[in-house]
Amino acid sequence: MAPLETPLPRSRGVSVASIFERYGLIVFLVALLLVAAVLSPTFLRPANLVNVLTIAAPLGMVVVGQIFVILVRGLDLSVASLMATVAVLATAFKATTNDAIPMIFAAAIAFSAVVGLVNGWLVAKRDVSPFLATLAMMIILQGVRFAYTGGAPISTLPPGMGFLASGRILGIPVNLITLALLAIVFGIVLHRSRLGREIFMVGSNPKAAFLNGVAPDRVIILCHVICSVCAGIGGLFLLGYVGTVSNWVGQGYELDSIVAAVMGGVALTGGRGNIFVALLGVAVLVVINNLVLLLGFPIEMQLIIKGIIIIGAAAFYRTRLA
Repeated sequence: MAPLETPLPRSRGVSVASIFERYGLIVFLVALLLVAAVLSPTFLRPANLVNVLTIAAPLGMVVVGQIFVILVRGLDLSVASLMATVAVLATAFKATTNDAIPMIFAAAIAFSAVVGLVNGWLVAKRDVSPFLATLAMMIILQGVRFAYTGGAPISTLPPGMGFLASGRILGIPVNLITLALLAIVFGIVLHRSRLGREIFMVGSNPKAAFLNGVAPDRVIILCHVICSVCAGIGGLFLLGYVGTVSNWVGQGYELDSIVAAVMGGVALTGGRGNIFVALLGVAVLVVINNLVLLLGFPIEMQLIIKGIIIIGAAAFYRTRLA
């Protein structure tokens, strides 16, 4: 009888691929900042850096929510349309003082939660693909906006909305404080709670999760609600930044949020991702967009770059999981 062969223990060494996977985005971001500073002297000007951070905050809020849907093998294409609809909803408050802000936030969160609930119900209970369900919601929300505005922009905003974009608390921009709070709260939910463990289980293997006592439908619905609420909050901060409401406020954020999440290591196949790393993807994407504009490249270059990023990141993580 041939002797049994004992399998060799796996090497405890760290591979180049694992180092790249863990720290590559940080290295790329630092390199990108250096390149941006060299190619465009205006990039490091305080006014431009403030503009970059202001733009990054609403997108970061959307990404925090989008991650939850991607982790359970979905995509939410309605986030940008929801942002615009929430912005329109905010103009319905005609209060003359800053007291309107809490009411606006409450209404935005409630409305967004209902949108997420419908999206999640369609996906989990009616077995509609996330792509089709959220695409349909995107179109419905567009119709609601056009019915309310008649297609005309709205320039009269409730008092205090500008504070969301330019206000500071203890010298720190309020939009960055809000982004940090969302990231911390939902980061704890995702990485330190039972719901978070269930999300990763459903994303990795829904059938196995069900056999282990997890209700995949409930998890998927909650993920869509979280995503929509984050998008709604992001819509209010974006409204404060642009200072006017058009029917296309937030256009492109559905793609940007997916690209940023994928760059940050969130697997499109589900079950893999980290909120805080994904926010590095937001930083990279915003810097790329800003650099493209500062260098005078056509806007189409942004779309080409985003498409390449999605393909490259998806291929990389597909290889790592193989």
